[in-house]
Amino acid sequence: MRARSERRKNEQIYVSSAEIREEMPATTVNAPSAEKQTGNSGSENGKKKKGGVGMEDFWIVPSDEILAGNTTDVYFLRTEEVLRKKGINPRVVAEVTASSLEHGWGVLAGVSEVATLLAGKDLDVYAMPEGTIFFEEEPVLRIEGRYLEFARFETPILGFLCHESGIATKAARIKKKAGDVPVISFGTRRQHPALAAVIEKCAYMGGMDGVSNVAGASRIGIQPMGTMPHSLIICFRSQQDAWKAFDEIMPEDVPRICLCDTYYDEKTEAVMAAETLKRLNAVRLDTPSSRRGNFRKIVEEVRWELDIRGFKNVGIFVSGGIDEAEIEELRDIVSGFGVGTSVANAKCIDFALDIVEIEGEPCAKRGKKGGKKQVYRKKTEKGIEDVITIEGAMHEEGAEPLLKPLILGGEIVEDFPLSLESARNRVLEQLKYL
Repeated sequence: MRARSERRKNEQIYVSSAEIREEMPATTVNAPSAEKQTGNSGSENGKKKKGGVGMEDFWIVPSDEILAGNTTDVYFLRTEEVLRKKGINPRVVAEVTASSLEHGWGVLAGVSEVATLLAGKDLDVYAMPEGTIFFEEEPVLRIEGRYLEFARFETPILGFLCHESGIATKAARIKKKAGDVPVISFGTRRQHPALAAVIEKCAYMGGMDGVSNVAGASRIGIQPMGTMPHSLIICFRSQQDAWKAFDEIMPEDVPRICLCDTYYDEKTEAVMAAETLKRLNAVRLDTPSSRRGNFRKIVEEVRWELDIRGFKNVGIFVSGGIDEAEIEELRDIVSGFGVGTSVANAKCIDFALDIVEIEGEPCAKRGKKGGKKQVYRKKTEKGIEDVITIEGAMHEEGAEPLLKPLILGGEIVEDFPLSLESARNRVLEQLKYL
């Protein structure tokens, strides 16, 4: 197996403060001076520090601090000190598992960041490829090496895997419910903007068809997708003027999807939009909860009024508080969903990292199973069938081992699948078996 020759330590794993500023048009952001950009926020040339953070900062921990292990919990540093002073540094095997899962399965994400984090360390790491669907108690990642080589990195390892897998899992559940109806991620406004790329990456990996965040889409390598906000309508003080201006200014490849619930009844505005724009693709309903009532009835009325006027080609795109139940209720009558909070604010996967072997001998704390393990998978007519075994034990012929070499001797293995598109395709393929 060949190893990747370049370490990925310089790969950014968040959106930096500078990028948050740069994504805005120059006319709307006061560019910081060169002195302020140096990061000397406490100096005479920088802004005064408040609470230990420069006021030009956004409370973002930069990549170099994550890679240095500064985002650890303090008890790991105390553990390191005790072990070093006592001359104890055993060779161990540690596994990442989830003892319970809300719906019985999850989608693994965050492996690429763990690879970046642990590259260059004297470790061997095995992992399921990103986008793999896993089940309770299955080891999704295994670390082999001296304990002090990775002790302080347990916190960021779990942070990457727990957070990202939670978003990817929710996105996969949403997409499975939606079927062939497109689902767009609208949720980055619900989290810290530094996490925009992470949220959109995991939403896309989980099967969502597009993302709205500009920086997130750029990192993924796709075009951002979206419609129009209520503020555009309000600034024009006229729905029709706003719709016509949007149609006039936007490039041909931007879909004409008019927001139709700002001032009037949804079906009234939908008909207005269809009669105003000759090339209208869809109307968007973002009805607030205080006005929603029976949302399906509202959508049905809009569909009826459009159809009887000859606008059967105009779709209906819905957003606002959309979750799995709403998708099940509306997927047969709408042409697209915008899903935000339920995915971006998804419950994390409660992974734990536990030592299961020390100096070649099985061991485990209470509630865990000792010994170095492997997971074998077969896909049958009944679905996915996994078996957890001790590494090296006999297994059923034709079953695929899921834990594959990610890092060997500190080098990332070149043929380990780390691409986002392969992870996304993996999710969509496996969803067919659930």
